[in-house]
Amino acid sequence: MEYVMLNNGIKMPLEGFGVFQVPDPAQCEQAVLDAVASGYRLIDTAAAYGNEEAVGAAVKRCGVPRSELFITTKLWVQDAGYEEAKKAFETSLKKLGLEYLDLYLLHQPMGDYVGAYRAMEELYKEGVIRAIGVCNFYPHVLADLCETVEVTPAVNQVELHPFFQQEKALKIMKEYGVVPEAWGPFAEGKHGIFTHPVLGAIGEKYGKSASQVALRWNVQRGVVVIPKSVHKDRMEQNMDIWDFALSDEDMAEIAKLDLGHSEIVDHFSPDFVKMLHGMKLHP
Repeated sequence: MEYVMLNNGIKMPLEGFGVFQVPDPAQCEQAVLDAVASGYRLIDTAAAYGNEEAVGAAVKRCGVPRSELFITTKLWVQDAGYEEAKKAFETSLKKLGLEYLDLYLLHQPMGDYVGAYRAMEELYKEGVIRAIGVCNFYPHVLADLCETVEVTPAVNQVELHPFFQQEKALKIMKEYGVVPEAWGPFAEGKHGIFTHPVLGAIGEKYGKSASQVALRWNVQRGVVVIPKSVHKDRMEQNMDIWDFALSDEDMAEIAKLDLGHSEIVDHFSPDFVKMLHGMKLHP
């Protein structure tokens, strides 16, 4: 495993395990246990995923010291506001059964996210969060936040995979010292990514799969990846990306796959924004 140094000096694993769309408590808990047993130390959840308790239960049972784990959760849109964020953080911490978080992220740049971020800054200064950051902040929004707040976000978790590479966004993140983290590193299976001919041909040279190439490509760009699987063999395969390196020619070939837009979400759609605001986690 390799690590990236965040802008506050904290080390974060370059590969972690995501639990998006694993709402069943027993399945989620077992998946996290299997992930930790497979070598993962970064676990990424969110209030909106509805599985913080299951993640917390696995953290307690896994047998790995808390200090060796890097636990991330996220603040939902409903709780975007100063006071609301303080309450939501306490709720998440209680559900996880933890005394502190390694990384707390704003899940979407919606609602009073600046007020929420101010609360996160205070929690960070109190030491109950080791690093704070954001998700889905496009370059102009990220730049505005960085120019507004006191504590620059350590991480920006956005959609990053071979078909949506976001090179301009990565450039802005680098300018502000924000580490990029990829959600959906497998493009949610689109474009036959697991058997894609370009990725597959590159993988053959190294004895690797197309999916391993997709992950390796991102980490070589300095992007943290959080692939998800509930199958232990796939978890192990996803972790097996640290014994090879893609050449400049390989990277150039993969660069040609970029479509320049997302096919998964449209953050610029009013209907999508309304839908996210309509997702209530509590009364």
